[in-house]
Order: sequence, then structure tokens, then C-alpha cells
Amino acid sequence: MTPLTHPWVKSSYSSQDGGDCVEWSPAHANAHGTVPVRDSKNPNGPALTFEPTAWTAFVTGVQAGEFPA
Repeated sequence: MTPLTHPWVKSSYSSQDGGDCVEWSPAHANAHGTVPVRDSKNPNGPALTFEPTAWTAFVTGVQAGEFPA
């Protein structure tokens, strides 16, 4: 993965009570063509990267309720 120098953004789908916290870097995605995702509770931990089409399919599935809580 290209070293990440762009800011991270907390997903609007993350809970606000400190539970499920996911961050991604839209600026990195725009600049490098891969979408990095990490656990915001572990910012020094690993980041997963996804192809934009795979990430879009995942977000679409979340919005459609395809992944029960």
C-alpha cells in the first residue's frame, strides 16, 4: 500500500458511543485508487485496502440493510 499521508475520516455509519468505529481516507482513495479502511480505536494498527468498486458495493449493501447488526 502507498504510505498514507492523507487524513482519516470517521465513517458516518460508525456509532457515536465509542463502539463500532471505522475510518477511511477519501483523499487517499481519490489520489491512489484504493480505499483504505481502519479501526479508529486502533489508529496505529493495520488498514485494509479495497478496490473502489468493492468498497462501493459494500457501502451499498450496508445502506440496504444487507448486514444485520
